[in-house]
Amino acid sequence: MLFSSGDKHMSVKSWEVSDAFWEIVEPLIPKPKRDREKQYKRNVGGGRKPLDPRAVFSAIVYVLRTGIQWKALPIGLYGSPSAVHRYFREWEQAGFFLELWQRGLSEYDDMEGIAWEWQSIDGSMNKAPLAQESSGRNPTDRGKKRNKAPYPRGRAWRPVVNRRDRG
Repeated sequence: MLFSSGDKHMSVKSWEVSDAFWEIVEPLIPKPKRDREKQYKRNVGGGRKPLDPRAVFSAIVYVLRTGIQWKALPIGLYGSPSAVHRYFREWEQAGFFLELWQRGLSEYDDMEGIAWEWQSIDGSMNKAPLAQESSGRNPTDRGKKRNKAPYPRGRAWRPVVNRRDRG
C-alpha cells in the first residue's frame, strides 16, 4: 500500500523510503535490457558495478522532496549524482514513474474515493494587494530616473540642443 497509515511509532522523514514502500516500488523498477543474442563479457575490473536500485530510488525521492540540485546529492549516502540522474532518466523513459503514480492514484481512489467526474485546478497570477506596504521599495529600482526629487535651486537642467552637433 502506497498510502498506508502504518505504525505510528515509527516516524519516517518525507524523503526516506520505508521498507513497506520499497516492497511496492521494487517490482515496478525496470530491469536492464540485454540482447539475448549478444554475448556479454566483462573484463576483470572493467567498468563500475551498477548502483543498488533502492539507493537510486531513495536518492531520487530525496531530490524530489528536498528540491536540491542533482549535483548536490550526498555521494556517501546515494552514490554518484550523475549515475543517479542517469537512472532517473532511464526509468522515466521506461514509464516507471507514470506506473507508480497510477498505482498510487488507484490505491487512493480505493481508500478515499476520487471524484473523477469533476476536477478543477485553481491558481492566481496576481500581486499580493498589500505587498508594497509591507515590503517597501524594491532595492533593484535604485538609480532609475522616475520619481526623483526636483533640483533645490529652481528648474531641472535641460540641454538646449537635443542632439550633439558635429558639423
